[in-house]
Amino acid sequence: MRYLSVKESRQIDWLAKSQGHIPGLILMENAGRGVAEILLEKKIPGKVVICCGGGNNGGDGFVIARHLDGAGIKVEVLLFCKPGNLAGDAAVQFAAVSHATIPVTVMDDAKIDTLESYFTGAAWLVDALVGSGQSGALRSPINRVVEKMNASGLPILAVDIPSGLDGDSGQPFNPTVRAAITATMVTGKIGFQNPAAGPFLGEVRVVGIGLPASFLP
Repeated sequence: MRYLSVKESRQIDWLAKSQGHIPGLILMENAGRGVAEILLEKKIPGKVVICCGGGNNGGDGFVIARHLDGAGIKVEVLLFCKPGNLAGDAAVQFAAVSHATIPVTVMDDAKIDTLESYFTGAAWLVDALVGSGQSGALRSPINRVVEKMNASGLPILAVDIPSGLDGDSGQPFNPTVRAAITATMVTGKIGFQNPAAGPFLGEVRVVGIGLPASFLP
C-alpha cells in the first residue's frame, strides 16, 4: 500500500481541481460512491446510520447515504452541526440528500444525550465526522459522539480516517473511533503504519476517486 502525509493528500486534491480541472464536487461524489460500494459488499440486515460533521468528510457521508438508499438499503443521516454552517461541496451534497426521502436529523446537545436511541435497529455506523483535517484531540460534542459510537458495539466504517486518529503520526487521541473498516481516499495515510493505529483502523480499504496516475507522487 502507498502512504502519503495529510499535507500530500491535500496537495493531490488541489492539483486535481486546479490543474486537472476536476471539480471538487466530482471528487466528493466518487469518494462517497466508492465507500458505499464497500458497504454494499457486506450483508446489511438493518439500517445504516451515517454520522456527519460539518466539513467535507460529512459531505462524503451525504453521498454515501444517497447511494445506499438508491441500492435499497435503509439509511439515516445524523448531522452534528447546523446546516447553515455547511459550505462549498458539502453544502451542495447536503441539499441533494435533504431533497431525497432519506431521514436527516440535525443533532443538538439534547439529542446527543439520547444518541443510543438513534442506533436502534442499525447494522452499521458510518463515521463521517471529522476526517484527516483534524488536529489534536476531538472537541465537544464530537468527542461525546465518538464515545457513544464505540460503546454501541456496532461495526463502524470510518471515512478516510477514524475520527480522533492523527493521520501523520498514527497517534490515537482519547477518544478515537474504533473502526471495523477504514475506507481511505486515494492512498493510506503515513500514520497508518504506526502499530498503535491498528486497533482503530480495522480493515483498510483504498477508495479511488478518479484521479489520473500522474497526480500521485
